[in-house]
Amino acid sequence: MSVILGIDPGSRITGYGVVEIAGNRLCYLGSGCIRTETDALFPNRLKQIYDGVTEIIGQFNPDQFAVESPFMARSVDSAFKLCHARAAAMLAGLNAGVYIGEYSPRQIKQIVAGYGNASKEQVQSMVVRILALNRSPQADAADALATAICHGRTLQGLVGRKQMLPLG
Repeated sequence: MSVILGIDPGSRITGYGVVEIAGNRLCYLGSGCIRTETDALFPNRLKQIYDGVTEIIGQFNPDQFAVESPFMARSVDSAFKLCHARAAAMLAGLNAGVYIGEYSPRQIKQIVAGYGNASKEQVQSMVVRILALNRSPQADAADALATAICHGRTLQGLVGRKQMLPLG
């Protein structure tokens, strides 16, 4: 049994989703968003992300952590902010001793929806279906759940194994 925390990083909204591997099934444990104060200085927003992820780790005690790898953003400034937010979240995982798996957006779409160019709506629909949810979570939380599902399926051996980063 393994608990996986999926993260969809963002400097304003960081989505999180937590699933558990139970035999050959993935079970929903929780999801939501860490919202930073938009009027705060950027370093303070990064601390809010770090603190939020640390709190979620304390609440759910995951032993696995999955995060989307960087992708092309609208601007260089957006890309840098996204990478900083991602690093703040990953550091919280590393400090807690959680193993980290990284997946490209295309890998996540391929594993969750069966198609690497799937739309956001298709991925969200599959998240609801895979986890037997009554409704679709907020978009950032659904993306984080998709990342957790991708990692879970990788751990279950349903897809090629990705390298995980151990603490240390």
